[in-house]
Amino acid sequence: MNRLSGTGAPAVEAKPGLTVAIGMVGMNAAMYGFTVAANRTLVPSDFGAVTALLGILLIGTVVALAVQAVTARRLAVAEPDDLPEVIAQTLRVSAWMSAAVGVAVAASTVVLTPLLRLPSPLLVVLAGATLVPLTMMGAQAGIAQGLRRWNLLMAIYLSSGLGRLVIGSIALLVSPTQTAAMIGIAIGGWLPVIVGVSVLRMGRTTPQPLRPLVREIALSSHVLLAYFVLSNLDALVARNSLDAHDSGLYASGLILAKAALFLPQFVSVVVFGDLARATTTSARLRAAAMVAALGGVAVLATAVLPHVALILVGGDRYEEIADELWLFALAGSILALVHLLVFDALARHAHGVAPLLWVAVVAVVTIAYGLDVHITGLVLTVAGVAGTLAVALLTLPNGTRKAQ
Repeated sequence: MNRLSGTGAPAVEAKPGLTVAIGMVGMNAAMYGFTVAANRTLVPSDFGAVTALLGILLIGTVVALAVQAVTARRLAVAEPDDLPEVIAQTLRVSAWMSAAVGVAVAASTVVLTPLLRLPSPLLVVLAGATLVPLTMMGAQAGIAQGLRRWNLLMAIYLSSGLGRLVIGSIALLVSPTQTAAMIGIAIGGWLPVIVGVSVLRMGRTTPQPLRPLVREIALSSHVLLAYFVLSNLDALVARNSLDAHDSGLYASGLILAKAALFLPQFVSVVVFGDLARATTTSARLRAAAMVAALGGVAVLATAVLPHVALILVGGDRYEEIADELWLFALAGSILALVHLLVFDALARHAHGVAPLLWVAVVAVVTIAYGLDVHITGLVLTVAGVAGTLAVALLTLPNGTRKAQ
């Protein structure tokens, strides 16, 4: 039986893990490609501004990720006859939420322009414009994920990366400026929305209250914001507490940490529906074991082949950190496990995990500054705190993980 009658699509497509992994890896690779293109095209001051603006986009996508997670959860637990209604609600909320996020970020230009020392307030306005399609994409991706339309989800992911790479690069070729780069990113952000337009035909407009959906998205955004802060905090601590040379070394190690973090994230996307419907902990434990196994491979490969890993983080200029690279892979792998467990909590409608994440944030800051740690100490602090958090999330009683 189809998850949505009348669509003609099977309920589950073959090899979902591989399909989603291709989409996510392709998206991240394309976005990295745009960053490289911008780095080689723009003068350093302009590239620094674009990097800061990409940081704003990264924070802004927390809402898009929350919309995706909430949509996927609601579709996963809904009865087949209720699916069009859930989709219609999602599309209505995401439409005005996209506009709200875009306007809010654009309005923040009066604060962010001087704070980030940007040459023009238009740049932050363009960042706000970019978040409109990115938030809409979150709803479309959530619908595809909740209905297990893995091929559509892969297409949305790939088009998101390719839109930024292709259109952004063309804009840079036309005019190698930070304004052109942001215009290209803003236009490219609409490509995944166009690719996912088929979901617009799946909804059925009904006068259902939207407040519960909005509330769940807000709570999920809070949880994801806490995780985002935790997983990016050490970069800020290193920049603030280490000297310029060591901060650069730590930043190179973070390239490997982020690779280890992103590698297994397709698992949480594929199993999210199973986690939402689960009445026992077995689905969570199986998914955690899969992520841990992928992390173990990453750590082992880095430990055995440190000089190969060194090539990935910048080459011989960062030789000093070669022996510590496996620690960065370890920290990233543990954060990947925390990522899965955070999405497990969202799947079970357990937003009460947010305080645990904020406690972990405070712990990293307290240890890092209280003990005046160096490179090795900082990465071990992140790994240790994240590991403790992962154990806490794994052992939470089922009563605090209410499925709805």
